[in-house]
Amino acid sequence: MNTVVSLNIGQPRSEVFCEKSVTTGIVKMPVSGSIFLTMTGFDGDGVADTRHHGGVDKAVCVYSLNHYAHWERVLGVTLPPAAFGENLTVSGLVEQDVCIGDIYQLGGATVEVTQPRQPCNTLATRYGRTDLVKLVVDSGYTGFYLRVLQEGYVEAGVSLVIKERSFPEVTITYANNVLHHDRKNQEAIQKVLSVPALSEAWQHSFKELMEKI
Repeated sequence: MNTVVSLNIGQPRSEVFCEKSVTTGIVKMPVSGSIFLTMTGFDGDGVADTRHHGGVDKAVCVYSLNHYAHWERVLGVTLPPAAFGENLTVSGLVEQDVCIGDIYQLGGATVEVTQPRQPCNTLATRYGRTDLVKLVVDSGYTGFYLRVLQEGYVEAGVSLVIKERSFPEVTITYANNVLHHDRKNQEAIQKVLSVPALSEAWQHSFKELMEKI
């Protein structure tokens, strides 16, 4: 449970999805052996769109293998490894059981949950489904991001061992629901904003929600 099934890395390159050429780092492949995790991500990994991906708040993207069967039914395909461009494909660790601010031991590294993953148009383009961003948001199966508190070596097969949970009510599911479906709930917005570990990008998004109410 809560095990890294595969550790996936890849550099940005030109890909052709459904006859459309895209420069992206979304196509990642499993690697064997120990890979060093720095404050900005795994050695050998990269992103193309640095405005929306990567950086210290989004150093590691995590997605649960538990959701793969659902998406294979929806998309009608057998999904490739790292199907959602995630660095860590994990067993367990689904969104309703992970809280923003959770701190985990990950092999030789220590990491902290910062925000849900927001699906992008590149993901939709990869699978030729213009509605995929909405489908991911509506399902709640978004995955999430980690920042690195202590660098170290990580490999497939290690467990994510929780060390600290300070905000048990602010799950990834809860934050997703507020941002996408409960956007006028001031109490809920403030609850998410109260988590110090919340990424800078999501702090900005939730403060904008408050200003619009």
